Amino acid sequence: MDQNTIFENSILGSKWFNPDYLFNQGVTFFNNLDFDIENGARILSVFHTFLFLFGLFFLTIISYCIIRMLEIRRKEHKHLRHEIAEYAHHQAEHEKKFQEKEGVSKNERWIKTLDYLFSQHSSDWKLAIIEADAMLDSLMDQLGFKGETLGDKLKSADQDKFHNLTSAWEVHTIRNNIAHGGASFELSQREAKRVIAIYEQIFRGFGYI
Repeated sequence: MDQNTIFENSILGSKWFNPDYLFNQGVTFFNNLDFDIENGARILSVFHTFLFLFGLFFLTIISYCIIRMLEIRRKEHKHLRHEIAEYAHHQAEHEKKFQEKEGVSKNERWIKTLDYLFSQHSSDWKLAIIEADAMLDSLMDQLGFKGETLGDKLKSADQDKFHNLTSAWEVHTIRNNIAHGGASFELSQREAKRVIAIYEQIFRGFGYI
């Protein structure tokens, strides 16, 4: 065994004491370390990007929900203001009608007629005229005019005893058209008010209301 072989097998001849080997191992280690750091940086960058997009997504959802809630609240407040205004308007109209009826007459049948007249239903406007015509029939009885029907009583009347005879015939004819026409007979509230005003003029002329 020569001296070189003996030296390599000894502790001093170990590769860990070889400067060239140690240098090569160090270079390899730091190259691998740089590679791991670079990969870690890339992974961290991707993770940060994912978190940013994830947060941006939820921020968008939250912003949308807040905007929708504000819109819904605005609509609710607007609807509530409209309901309050409409209720106040109906209350004012009801109070006005009540005061008008109180100031016009204490006759319960006439108040009922006005209730029909101021109704929101067109069928009630016809009932107002029918009720007013029934009141006219009762008035003719009180005045002593004879006849089985209101038409007969009007025929027995004359202009001297019944000054509004022409007007009475007009409104009574409209009442008959309503009774015969039924639902097919068209009547506006404006026309109903005009007819009821004629009845009122007749009734007031005799102090009936």
